[in-house]
Amino acid sequence: MIGQTIDELRVGQSAVFSKTISESDVYLFAGITGDFNPAHVNQPYAEKTFFKARIAHGMLVAGLLSAVMANQLPGPGSVYIHQGLDFKAPVYIGDTVTARAEVLAIDHDANRVELKTTCINQGGDVVVDGRAIISPPKRLKA
Repeated sequence: MIGQTIDELRVGQSAVFSKTISESDVYLFAGITGDFNPAHVNQPYAEKTFFKARIAHGMLVAGLLSAVMANQLPGPGSVYIHQGLDFKAPVYIGDTVTARAEVLAIDHDANRVELKTTCINQGGDVVVDGRAIISPPKRLKA
């Protein structure tokens, strides 16, 4: 299976992926990355912060954008070239986050697509905002 090629993409096209962030997601991400910041894994500590509870790792949340691009827009065979991120609000365990990518610009000559990338929580708050550059897949010749 291959995703959409540069010629199949259109400015304004978008895709989304939603996930509820679980406690095990946070612990698994901590174990994979080695990021055991107590704001993520220690409830008594987190209760004393301005967040008042444990929060998900920002990069865990931003990683949901990768699911959108890898599976939908442009999809399988795409290569992530660049991602800029602004973390706007915390994501708590139990929050449902919707990652969205929208095509802003297409460079046919360079085979690059610029995407607006956004993660929004169940309350409609933007928690992550950014821009990505993706190289869409090319059709392989038989």
